[in-house]
Amino acid sequence: MAVLSVAALGSAAFAQAGLGSDGYQFLEAVRDRDGAKVNAVVKDPSATTILNTRDKTSGETAMHIVAARRDTTWIRFLAKNGADPDLADRDGVTPLMIAARLGHVEGVTALLEYGARVDPLSSTGETPLIAAVHRRDIPLVRVLLANGADPDRTDNSGRSARDYVALIGERRLSEEFATADEARENAAPQQQYGPSL
Repeated sequence: MAVLSVAALGSAAFAQAGLGSDGYQFLEAVRDRDGAKVNAVVKDPSATTILNTRDKTSGETAMHIVAARRDTTWIRFLAKNGADPDLADRDGVTPLMIAARLGHVEGVTALLEYGARVDPLSSTGETPLIAAVHRRDIPLVRVLLANGADPDRTDNSGRSARDYVALIGERRLSEEFATADEARENAAPQQQYGPSL
């Protein structure tokens, strides 16, 4: 009898620690690429909460896990089924930031297509565009600027992506920023004074 009550207490503690929760099991299934378990969760109408479960130690969600492994198929699948692409981990890092830091253009594109904010800030104030500039990643810079990334948003040091481009002195990066500036100017609506006819 005593053994049973100790076992019951152990399983209650296990559940309280979150190790046996549905959310924990879902994150493990995503980590293990267990499509059958993940599909079972996705088919449940109340799954949105589980889809956006955060790891208790890191704050990571399933989207963080798949972004870190550069898995565009899973990014699209989870986003299509309601996973939030903008949830940040404990360091303020979003899945878009992870994909940008890895230079995963396809993942960045997928996250943006599913509504990820283009300018989230990490705890250091770094944006995906700043990360792309640090990588000197022209295709990634191009995608982010084309999707409205702010080249003048500053990090905690007070420097913007544009400032880092100037510090790096990379001609191709400068050209991408100039092209994006020109496209923004051309797309800006002309101010009209007086009534429209």
